[in-house]
Amino acid sequence: MNKLLSLLPALLLIGCGPSQPTETVESLAANPVRLKELRQQCKLDRAKLGDELCNRVAEATRKRFYGDGKVPYSPLKEPPTF
Repeated sequence: MNKLLSLLPALLLIGCGPSQPTETVESLAANPVRLKELRQQCKLDRAKLGDELCNRVAEATRKRFYGDGKVPYSPLKEPPTF
């Protein structure tokens, strides 16, 4: 019984670990207002938000800028004349 009581505080502390960011890259890319807000916060105080969330913000920004990357390259049929 005493061993169980001595483990109880340790088990409670395990449950109080840092929480995971709820925003995914896809949800941030779909919400430009929230993305802009988080980009500003990451720029001002990255340590407060954490690297994981700021990396997701950067990836969502890249995804919005470049798109899904499925646009095929279409070269010109004839090279331009100068």
